[in-house]
Amino acid sequence: MQQFDVIIVGGGASGLMCAAVAGYRGRSVLVIEHTRKLGRKILMSGGGRCNFTNIHNTAANFLSGNPHFSKSALSRYPAARFIDLVERHGIDFHEKTLGQLFCNESSKEILQLLLTECEWAGVQLVTETRVEKIESTDGGFHLNTSGGELQCESLVIATGGLSIPNGGATGFAYDVARQFGLSVGEVRAALVPFTLQPHDLEYIKPLSGISHDVSVSCNGTSFREAMLFTHRGLSGPAMLQISSYWNPGDSIEINLFPDLDLFEWLKQQRNDHPKSDLQTLLGRLMSKRMAQALCEHWQFSGHMADLGNKRLEEVAHQLQHWTIKPGGTEGYRTAEVTLGGIDTDEISSKTLEAKNVPGLYFIGECLDVTGHLGGHNFQWAWASGVAAGQVV
Repeated sequence: MQQFDVIIVGGGASGLMCAAVAGYRGRSVLVIEHTRKLGRKILMSGGGRCNFTNIHNTAANFLSGNPHFSKSALSRYPAARFIDLVERHGIDFHEKTLGQLFCNESSKEILQLLLTECEWAGVQLVTETRVEKIESTDGGFHLNTSGGELQCESLVIATGGLSIPNGGATGFAYDVARQFGLSVGEVRAALVPFTLQPHDLEYIKPLSGISHDVSVSCNGTSFREAMLFTHRGLSGPAMLQISSYWNPGDSIEINLFPDLDLFEWLKQQRNDHPKSDLQTLLGRLMSKRMAQALCEHWQFSGHMADLGNKRLEEVAHQLQHWTIKPGGTEGYRTAEVTLGGIDTDEISSKTLEAKNVPGLYFIGECLDVTGHLGGHNFQWAWASGVAAGQVV
């Protein structure tokens, strides 16, 4: 039977980060990954370029039953610390919108950074190994795995949530939490595209592939980013963001022109172009195909000279307060993260150790800490991994 100081179950972002930090402290560390590849979600992220952090990251960028829980780990390992690590490894990166940092070349560089750090720290890595049973012992934990029996003092669960099952996601962390008496809250897919009901999809489906900058609101929260029409519904950063605040049955409100007083603009167009058609003029503000589909659906038509202020106000209101009730979401298959998870009231915010189970730690996405789109969830992975790695 092999004995380690620390066993980490899950070879993703938080698990590998935790392993390197613990290894550098002189701890003997084993990482167990049940799939064939380590860091599969890292490789898949950011269109293959890994949005590895966000320079504006704070605890305000996370949803949690306890909004204060993430503050300790994030303040001790802010985005600047991971950026320093990236620069030390000679990885070139760039900022896209809203503080999002991406590799210039490939997500593989971030994974290689973690693997290199683990190698330097003396971490052992095994893949294609399933943990079949976990038991607590006087000195820690005993694990039955498909590769044999193992013992450890500290056990770290870093297996993530349910999002992207073809990337290896399972509910393993929730099962372990329940086994040891921890509460697991409701979980659902988040940062996920919306599907639409048939009557809405009928006029939206032909717009598949068109992107448009919008402001979208739901349940008192708004995001201003791009929306993408798809053949199933609505996607793009704006929709992914608001999906974390949406509940089944809720409507979302879309402002197609958040920077414009559309009513005033339409009146000005009537003065300047009285013979022009309304659809033609709206086609200057959005794609012609989008203008045609929406005008046909909402029955917007006529020459500007024939449209009174009341009608123009109705048109402006519809386009800036477009209310639509999604049929659902695309679910875990395409969700970037899992909303909800292990109750943080039962976890130390400083060490990520289960308060009532000494030596058992939970890090990363399996906890009830869910970031906004744009590198925030990776920053939580790094920060929570470091927090646990410093004490295991």
